[in-house]
Amino acid sequence: MTQHNPSSPGSDDFDPSASSLAGTVDDSVMAELLSIRSSIDNIDATLVYLLAERFKATQKVGFLKATHRLPAGDPGREAAQIARLRRLAEDAHLDPAFAEKFLNFIIGEVIRHHEAIAEDHQASSGQQPQTSALA
Repeated sequence: MTQHNPSSPGSDDFDPSASSLAGTVDDSVMAELLSIRSSIDNIDATLVYLLAERFKATQKVGFLKATHRLPAGDPGREAAQIARLRRLAEDAHLDPAFAEKFLNFIIGEVIRHHEAIAEDHQASSGQQPQTSALA
């Protein structure tokens, strides 16, 4: 996985203690709030890096599909993944509907990327675009 670099551009712009509540709540409450938010900030950073790794992998799938003229989407795989993620969400006590919406968003982005990769591949190889029932 890609490592977080605290000295990367833009990282100095973030103030983990930024809050409109500062000065309006007890200092001990504010300290606890900032401590919990620090954990949330770490989780958010991890999610970004995990998504970056996921999209690197799906990009490889996109190139493989483009090379072999496979459709960008795979409805059977997508349905199985959604069902799997819903079960995982239930086990984790996360709203399965939220998990499904989140995965559907990711799937939509992956398909969009795969379509773009296929178009670029076809243009560079002089192939005619493949028509798909998913288009």
